[in-house]
Amino acid sequence: MREIREIREMREIDVSLITAAVAQLCKEANYYLGADVVAALEAGLAAEVSPIGREVFRQLLENARIAREEEVPICQDTGTAVLFVELGQQVRIVGGDFSEAIHAGVRSGYDEGYLRKSIVSDPLQRMNTGDNTPAVIHLKLVPGDKIKLILAPKGGGSENMSAVKMLTPSQGRQGLLDFVVDTVCRAGANPCPPVIVGVGCGGNFEKVAYLAKKALLRPLGRPNPDPFYAALEKEMLAQINKLGIGPQGFGGRITALAVHIETYPCHIASLPAAVNINCHASRHAERLL
Repeated sequence: MREIREIREMREIDVSLITAAVAQLCKEANYYLGADVVAALEAGLAAEVSPIGREVFRQLLENARIAREEEVPICQDTGTAVLFVELGQQVRIVGGDFSEAIHAGVRSGYDEGYLRKSIVSDPLQRMNTGDNTPAVIHLKLVPGDKIKLILAPKGGGSENMSAVKMLTPSQGRQGLLDFVVDTVCRAGANPCPPVIVGVGCGGNFEKVAYLAKKALLRPLGRPNPDPFYAALEKEMLAQINKLGIGPQGFGGRITALAVHIETYPCHIASLPAAVNINCHASRHAERLL
């Protein structure tokens, strides 16, 4: 009887709803730059002292306006479709395969939205899949009967400038700080600054890269809730902006709009670190089903 009662309490969600939601998110994320990013660009325009840098900020803001009003991509590189999914434990998926429903949504959204297809089926043989699938899916089980979908299209230029390093525990705070600043310095103009810098610290080799990517989802202007890491984010941002790379690499005061750190417990012998750089077009959109 208990098992029957628990089954009745499950909420059923048909895969067609997931596909439709993902398709719409693909278009929204690529057309509409978030209000937090627009506000950060406006603040950058006010703070930048370089005339060329200020003109870059004006053009980025104008580009975001045109994309929003005309519903065209913010950038020609509409990226890998990265999905962060929070799946409620009381949800029962019906009508088909969950992962395939997401891929179908990406396929539909990139086709309907006239978004560039950038995925190749094999990393060495380089044959384009023609529909921007498969997506990259990060799935997390959570309490409740809802599904939260966050789509974050990630462009290749900024992704290529990212890095993972297995620091030693003795390198500590300063080692992480040096690694992050050096990674941005080496990237230079390649990731289309001003950038947003996602930093992962802890976990293990694969977990830390996920943390760095997830850090990019936090709204700009919202510091880490831990004062220790909030202070470190602030220091990293200050040092990065002293590099002088500036908007689009033309030099100036603003190389990064924000640094976000996410952490996870780790082994006593390890200090994994990762940097995932995002260009100014930090795109993501979400839907709750």
